[in-house]
Amino acid sequence: MKLHFDSNQEYQLDAIKAITDIFEGQPLNGGDFEFSVQSTGSLLSENGLGNNLTLNEEQILGNVKAIQQRNEIKDPVSELQGMNFSIEMETGTGKTYVYLRTIYELNKLYGFKKYVIVVPSIAIREGVLKNLQITHEHFQSLYDKTTISFDVYDSKKVSNLRGFASSNSIQILILNIDAFAKDENIINKPNDKLTGKKPIEFIQSTRPIVIVDEPQNMETEIRKKAIENLDPLCTLRYSATHTNLYNLMYSLNPVKAYDLGLVKQIEVDSVISENAMNDALVRVEKIQPSGKNKIIARIKIDVNTSRGVERKTVTVDRDKHDLFQLSGERDIYRDLNVTEIDLSNQTVSFSNGQILSVGETQGGLNDDVLHYMIRKAVEEHLKKEKSWQGKGIKVLTLFFIDKVKNYRDYTPNGNPINGKFGLWFEEIYQKEIGKPAYKDLISYPVEEIHNGYFSQDNKGRIKDTGGETQADDDTYKLIMQDKEKLLDNNTPLRFIFSHSALREGWDNPNVFQICTLNETKSELKKRQEIGRGLRLSVDQQGQRLFDRNINKLTVIANERYEDFAKALQKEIEEDCGVKFENRIKNKNERKKVNYRKGFEADPKFLQIWEKIRYKTKYSVSYQTDELITLAAKAIKDIPETHKPAVRSTKQKVLITDEGVSGQLLSDSSDNDYGHRFEIPDTLSYIQGKTELTRDTILQILKKSGRINELLINPQMFMDNVTVAIKSVLYELMIDGIMYEKIGNKVYEMTLFDDADFEIYIDNFTHTVTGSYKTIYENYIPLDSNVENQFARDCESSENIEFYFKLPNWFKIPTPIGNYNPDWAIVFKGEKKIYFIAETKSEGQELLKSEKLKIKCGKEHFKKFEGVIYTQVTTVRDLTE
Repeated sequence: MKLHFDSNQEYQLDAIKAITDIFEGQPLNGGDFEFSVQSTGSLLSENGLGNNLTLNEEQILGNVKAIQQRNEIKDPVSELQGMNFSIEMETGTGKTYVYLRTIYELNKLYGFKKYVIVVPSIAIREGVLKNLQITHEHFQSLYDKTTISFDVYDSKKVSNLRGFASSNSIQILILNIDAFAKDENIINKPNDKLTGKKPIEFIQSTRPIVIVDEPQNMETEIRKKAIENLDPLCTLRYSATHTNLYNLMYSLNPVKAYDLGLVKQIEVDSVISENAMNDALVRVEKIQPSGKNKIIARIKIDVNTSRGVERKTVTVDRDKHDLFQLSGERDIYRDLNVTEIDLSNQTVSFSNGQILSVGETQGGLNDDVLHYMIRKAVEEHLKKEKSWQGKGIKVLTLFFIDKVKNYRDYTPNGNPINGKFGLWFEEIYQKEIGKPAYKDLISYPVEEIHNGYFSQDNKGRIKDTGGETQADDDTYKLIMQDKEKLLDNNTPLRFIFSHSALREGWDNPNVFQICTLNETKSELKKRQEIGRGLRLSVDQQGQRLFDRNINKLTVIANERYEDFAKALQKEIEEDCGVKFENRIKNKNERKKVNYRKGFEADPKFLQIWEKIRYKTKYSVSYQTDELITLAAKAIKDIPETHKPAVRSTKQKVLITDEGVSGQLLSDSSDNDYGHRFEIPDTLSYIQGKTELTRDTILQILKKSGRINELLINPQMFMDNVTVAIKSVLYELMIDGIMYEKIGNKVYEMTLFDDADFEIYIDNFTHTVTGSYKTIYENYIPLDSNVENQFARDCESSENIEFYFKLPNWFKIPTPIGNYNPDWAIVFKGEKKIYFIAETKSEGQELLKSEKLKIKCGKEHFKKFEGVIYTQVTTVRDLTE
């Protein structure tokens, strides 16, 4: 197969022209000059040919301003930021094609011949070299077979630089930043093979045009200085995620790329465990020093809270190491202690003999989740392959893993065997491909349709890697070498496993599924994760496909879609400076709320405040027999108790000017996992949440007839039962609630403090125009349209003498938490009436907890003479 390239993509031509027009006015025959490389005190000299710029800075600046205006650059320059020029292009839109074609254009228009492409890594170097090879024939046909040579710098072959300097044709040198950033690099030392000259002098003398690929990786002072030391005529910077946009000439950000259909649409299949809190989940999230003599670990566990069991991160150190205590005394953590926190190796040891590295997890259906992720990836792959059968589209699925032994392991004799991921894959694939729907879809045996791309040791065994070793060099070359072969339908390989550290090397247009099976938490950015599969796909003739129904990338992720989308949106904002409309609040739009000066002495305020300022306490009474009967009935109505499961939710990622959102595509779960767990002390657990006696709880459970469901999912059953009992208990308590004032305890006037009272202005905020009727001078912060209308009506109504929103510290105690009423109002009609009003929308269905708190509010204010508590929608409701 041979990949074909479209030479008429408008956005790519715009990006090329954004650079070539910088040199508008440069004569064609003025683009090169002859030079001589001569050592000090030596008679020997060598001739070469370099780039020559005849334009002055003022002419360049004029060109830059015109280009920026044409391309609608938001922050155009008033003066040049050096001879650095930036192009921003979203991953997958042909950035490398653009800068390679720019080389040909600059030569055609101005005669520039010498170019250095600086790359930050081996993976990108191999990608650039591959692109030079596969685009060569395409560019030769476009540019009348212009003579061109390209090479990767090799410190063992420095003599090749003599040819780079002396040649009269286009010369492209690919140079890894680490090969020339330090003084001790061979390129920076005098060399006998070059008659005592430094190899870098042959590059410097040509005044090369330097192209920096992914410049955000080269922003340290050492690396910036190294690039300057190449003595470039100019530096062209290409990336999707610039750190600094020096002289930005063209921008194709993610929102534009998605809108124009230049990259695949993204779907996220979120695979997470649910209702799985019956075993001791432990996840090590971070290990760090704390002060001079202390090391702490941040560990995620399941913790007893007032709302049930919740997954929380706790801090462990030499003093706090008992997970039983840190979990709120959950039985499953009893006798489980942290015995050692190893900062240097980033591991935590536990009393059960387990050792976990940062990011690793024990318990919580971890293996079940990974197994289900592989299953969802296989299902998605086969659906697409079946759907596109006969259209000549090869479907590839990419699995990234952080431990190669999970895919391929070795016997003591050194023979390769499948690791757990390999075994799971073959078992899942055989089951899925055996379904009638996929009959005759793929004829190859299972062992031929999956394989791994990993680095190897000197015995040929695959190994974990960091991505920048000599062994990785060979792997990247193999990945690039096999790029076209993998696109051929006659190549059996469809499911590819590779190490996460080698992710940068993958750049295949027909990757339609990406599944990251890391047992450790990945610090990888979302844009990097999806970037490996964003390119538009190709058919068997190598022609690019633009059908949006085909170009869909599915990311199988072990996190909630909301978290994935939030992280992706944040990265796009940070990387590209895109501000999503109406989604992100601007700190500069915060406004100070001021209380009206002297309101504390205003008689209109004091006449109601002195009535309602007293604090109260409550007492309750209820019958235990009635509680048992009603609670048992409530438990009969609780939701069905489900087995612990792994859930998959697939959503389409929508990237618009307003942000990253989702559209639900499918939802499924699997609870067919033989997961065992211990039955905890149920009565103690519920007693701790309700404060009822064990005997009362036991009678309730027996009477409910559902106690057997404890065996299906203990934690879910206990939590649902607790909620049902508390609901009935609170209702009975509030039915019999009584309030009384606590002596002379009052809310002190000093609580009205506006020193740090700042808000974001929104559609609900009321702007005060008549401050004499309230305690506020400028703004009243509100939470709804009904509150906003109520405030405006209070301000305009002649019947309202005074009104104010009760501060959030004005709280009434209730059995279900503190209650903060809405408004205090002085109403003047035939006589003055003092209202405490709760505003709710007309027809609004209240939550049970809201109804109970309103009931408590009524009982509370019965103790205050002359004060009426009422629920209203409008000011008119006060008189009805």
